[in-house]
Amino acid sequence: MLKDNIKIIRKSKGLSQEELAIKLNVVRQTISKWEQGLSVPDSELLVSLSNALETPVSTLLGENILEQKKDSLEEIAKKLETINLQLAQKKETKRKILHWIFISMCVILILIFISLFTLGNTYMEWDYNVPELAVLGVGVHSFVWLFVRIAPIIFIFSIIGIYLTRKKK
Repeated sequence: MLKDNIKIIRKSKGLSQEELAIKLNVVRQTISKWEQGLSVPDSELLVSLSNALETPVSTLLGENILEQKKDSLEEIAKKLETINLQLAQKKETKRKILHWIFISMCVILILIFISLFTLGNTYMEWDYNVPELAVLGVGVHSFVWLFVRIAPIIFIFSIIGIYLTRKKK
């Protein structure tokens, strides 16, 4: 894969990310993003990267090293488009997972609220002279106390998260 090939070839040439970035006239973070697979170089930068690493573009893109034909910009663009599509699919999957996590958090908070509302304050009527009931009662009371104060904040952040991770048209 491109990200691995860039890193392996850069290290085999004894270059740091900073040194390679200087050769390509980009910032070091750009090289880091390429090596992490968070972004890919455009076709012009890919050709420049190939020249800087003294490696054919086909090798960077993961093709057989024995293949020595020159890549046309069209072929490079197609390969980069494929990589960009894969990155977009990963990003979309992460967005969907986060979206459902936020929805689940809201549902769980609502269910806990409903169960606490139906339970009411019955734990206040327990016989606190019995040590087990006293410990359980204090635990329930502490949970209710914390839940009433923290749940609205979590619920609001979850609603905001649902809004921010919704599918945009």
